[in-house]
Amino acid sequence: MAYLLKSPSRYIQGPGVMARLPGLCAQLGGARAALLVDGFIWERHGERLEELFKTGGLPVQVEAYRGECTEARVKEYAGRLGTRDGRTVLVGIGGGKTLDAAKAAAHFTGCPLIVAPTAASTDAPCSALSVLYQENGELDRYLELDRSPDIVLADSEFIVQAPARMLAAGMGDALSTFYEARACRRSAEQIAAASRLTGPDTGPEAGDGPAAPERTAPSLSACLLAEGCLRTVLEYGEQAFCDAQAGRLTDAVEHIIEANIYMSGIGFESGGLAAAHAVHNGLTVLEETGSVMHGEKVAYATAVQLCLEEAPEAEIRQIQAFCRNVGLPVTLRELGLSADRPDRLALAAEASCASGSPMAHMPFAVTPDKVLSAMLAADRLGGQDALS
Repeated sequence: MAYLLKSPSRYIQGPGVMARLPGLCAQLGGARAALLVDGFIWERHGERLEELFKTGGLPVQVEAYRGECTEARVKEYAGRLGTRDGRTVLVGIGGGKTLDAAKAAAHFTGCPLIVAPTAASTDAPCSALSVLYQENGELDRYLELDRSPDIVLADSEFIVQAPARMLAAGMGDALSTFYEARACRRSAEQIAAASRLTGPDTGPEAGDGPAAPERTAPSLSACLLAEGCLRTVLEYGEQAFCDAQAGRLTDAVEHIIEANIYMSGIGFESGGLAAAHAVHNGLTVLEETGSVMHGEKVAYATAVQLCLEEAPEAEIRQIQAFCRNVGLPVTLRELGLSADRPDRLALAAEASCASGSPMAHMPFAVTPDKVLSAMLAADRLGGQDALS
């Protein structure tokens, strides 16, 4: 079984690095830039962005992006961009859905791509993957891209201005990286052991799926990066959250930006997704969770994965205590759900085990009933911590 490590060509982080955009576009051979900008960011910073490109002498086409990242909307934008001449650089600026839309548009047009996250709320910026949704917010599918972004530009001055809730959500997403990579590695080891006994085609392709379309196992580098991501989040996360609430750009905030965007991004894509993101995907079918951010759902779902694995209770409680301290949900109630409505929870559990779900990457068979039991177990543990 082969190993694979994916990453953007360059990752640049620091205060004020957004000013480098025109020069970076020129380095990629761009004679013009096409900006896909989150609508809120454009309202607040549009004049500044236009001035950057005017000063840099680079013609710019701008579109504000609002709403869900749907395949139809992405293709509509790509059609308006309408060029494969290699002279236009596409630049995505904003949050996860805007960046996923930009990545998908670059995939459909063949344009070089720079993504500039304005919040560290997900690990999406570095990946060769766009998550497509339906207009109602329900997960549609993962769009596997032919490459990672050429450049990821994380301006920490922009990012620290975002609500602290977004930084916390990014930590919720990042928390899952190690545990999912660990599950994928265990699954790959089982497949490798079975292959040695009965031949190379035995067993499910546990390294495959949204995060790793080729038949691969998580590399040592990916697993170490995922482990470092977890350590960084647990060590610096609470301080970074407090600093972000006060609008302070500190070393702790910089460390968490790097963990949320780069370490988690490379760690998940090269390490693999498993139950945590499968449960997240299942939760998107419940309209009650519509206002809950991606990373917030993943944080709760990470505890669900650990319950599925029958991990030591101390390990689960450590994650839940951290989540509570940075405002991440640890109970069903905090997701807008209730343990008294198992019929609703069963819908999410069923969806989490659907065909093509990363649940298949777990090193043991998982059924919707097991997921439902783990969801309730995580809820009970989270509720107990609240009362202690």
